[in-house]
Amino acid sequence: MFLRIGLSALCVALSFSASARDITLTETVTVKSINSVAVSDDGSVAAFTRVSPRTPYVDDDGGSFVELLVARDNAEPVSFVNDKSGVGAVTIHGDAIYFTSKRDGDEHTSLYKISLQGGEAQKVFSHENSIFSYALSEDGRYLAFTARAKADEADKKLAKKGFKAEVYEEENEFTHAWLVDLTAESPMAVQLTKEQQIYSVAFRPGHEQLLVRTAPTALVDDNYMSSEYQLISFAGVEEAAFATTGKLGKAEFSPDGRYLAVIGAADYNDPATGRLYVFDTQNDNEVREVLPDYQGHVQDIDWRGNDELIYLGAIGTETEVQAITMQWLETRPLVAAGEAIVVDIEATPGQSSFYARANTASHPTELFRVENQTMLRVTDSNPWLAEITMPRQETITYEARDGLELEGILVYPTDYQEGTRYPLITVVHGGPEAHYSNGWLDRYGSPVKYAAQQGYALFFPNYRGSTGRGVEFSKLGQNDYAGKEFDDLVDGKNALVEMGLVDGERAGITGGSYGGFASAWGATAQTEHWAASVMFVGISDNISKFGTTDIAKEMHAVHARSYPWEKWQWYLERSPIYHAEKARTPILIMHGKEDTRVHPSQSMELYRYLKTHGNVPVRLVLYPGEGHGNRRVAAQLDYSMRLMRWMDSFLKEGATEAPAHELPHAEQLQ
Repeated sequence: MFLRIGLSALCVALSFSASARDITLTETVTVKSINSVAVSDDGSVAAFTRVSPRTPYVDDDGGSFVELLVARDNAEPVSFVNDKSGVGAVTIHGDAIYFTSKRDGDEHTSLYKISLQGGEAQKVFSHENSIFSYALSEDGRYLAFTARAKADEADKKLAKKGFKAEVYEEENEFTHAWLVDLTAESPMAVQLTKEQQIYSVAFRPGHEQLLVRTAPTALVDDNYMSSEYQLISFAGVEEAAFATTGKLGKAEFSPDGRYLAVIGAADYNDPATGRLYVFDTQNDNEVREVLPDYQGHVQDIDWRGNDELIYLGAIGTETEVQAITMQWLETRPLVAAGEAIVVDIEATPGQSSFYARANTASHPTELFRVENQTMLRVTDSNPWLAEITMPRQETITYEARDGLELEGILVYPTDYQEGTRYPLITVVHGGPEAHYSNGWLDRYGSPVKYAAQQGYALFFPNYRGSTGRGVEFSKLGQNDYAGKEFDDLVDGKNALVEMGLVDGERAGITGGSYGGFASAWGATAQTEHWAASVMFVGISDNISKFGTTDIAKEMHAVHARSYPWEKWQWYLERSPIYHAEKARTPILIMHGKEDTRVHPSQSMELYRYLKTHGNVPVRLVLYPGEGHGNRRVAAQLDYSMRLMRWMDSFLKEGATEAPAHELPHAEQLQ
């Protein structure tokens, strides 16, 4: 086995200035970030949203606050809407910024606009139910949006009388496409679709047609595996369909309406979108895969002209932005790999510059303007981060036991001294069709800088089955639950031990969803390799998982490639509960009580098996109101505190029993 450290990787230098200080867990979960951006036609104005989490122990429970700001040329960004009513789906059209919000006594989320010069927000349109997404025609006359039909008042009355029976998966309400003529004296929404689910709507430039993404039902599985793009007339008649297979991502028309660029999958069994297709409507919707040999995954697209498309690609642990012409399919770089981790791009036809949201190891997602292949930072949402001591972070490669070369992100302890061995926290990503990029990795489930300053090394492996390295690599884990994919995690740990950085007897593992599956597997089947485990919304029983998840179709198509009844024993043996008796790794299990992706029973099963065997410390923590991941800051902070207390107890203090379950929340109330 060998290990190589990338010399050109994006790193954060150690800071030893007198002003440097440590970060707190509260600060970790309350960092602000830029959430979306829209650009004016001339490229001179960017409207964007900034997400500010609530303040723990001070604010009441709830979602984050979202502020609307405007950046004009090189001037400092100005706040336009900051009244805690919420701002979503921001676009710029003409001389106004449009957004969705629920404000001023609205019963449902409505569409608003505010002048590019500022002032008061004005309501554009309210519907009989909440508006989810929308688009405006080029001339501003028509509004298209997605929403459900008006709720049945009889249902509310029956519920008050106690008639609340729910018919599983048969009572899903469709989201429809609607069209409004805003120039009418009394604008009324016309429903364009009926027996199909609509996920997005956009106008085709130069035509009286709408591009909609549809699915046969409102079930999550059909959203993932059975959706397609269609062109419908303003009367709701289907006029064309764009043939794709498998998972489906963003689609965007060229400014003249000729080309439709679509991010899709290579085939039905491709676990992630990442292939770039272009349909030519002037040639019977002839389709070309314009990057057929791309050894990465396309993440975002936007048109800069009728013939030029720019795309954001994930390559290994980095990202790049390239431009490609439709005539010759020639590419040229706009943002080179290693500059930053670009999250999405927003271009304007006819303008050479464009905007990008991006992060690095030293700051979360901020807004940048890209000019002449140079990234110019527009926002600084967390100036206090300049005070924080930043640990060293870099991409490393290592060899798996079967010779496959793998990548991961290594974060060194803040006080790293060569020759000293440190405790390790391995953080496993979910999916598994996902990957880690060498940027801002601090989350409530991976408080990187806090853990590094506590003397931990952290490792974020991109095991086989991860994205960012092409379709073939992303399929390597299929039909091999908990097989070579999780051996890759052990091999990564062993590589760090051989490097001399990690104490092999003090290695912990954690992760959520599929990463939670890995954490449970590490605590049971691979218990000899891990001294502590923290499992979040993870899988413990692959047989019952199939029967309780909302993505059974996707699991079969892009993960298992088989059904449980085809090989019961194999599914059982690839389940952590099957290995519960051999478990010697203390495990903390945490789960959202409303999780539909991985049912909380998965955590309850593993807890009960381990508790009954009685061989190892185990604890189960459930979060009411949370689903497949904690969204609210109080639940996030609680999670971070429990995670670090568990790791400290068993990796640093050598505990043999679980630490106290109480946390000092009451002492922090103000």
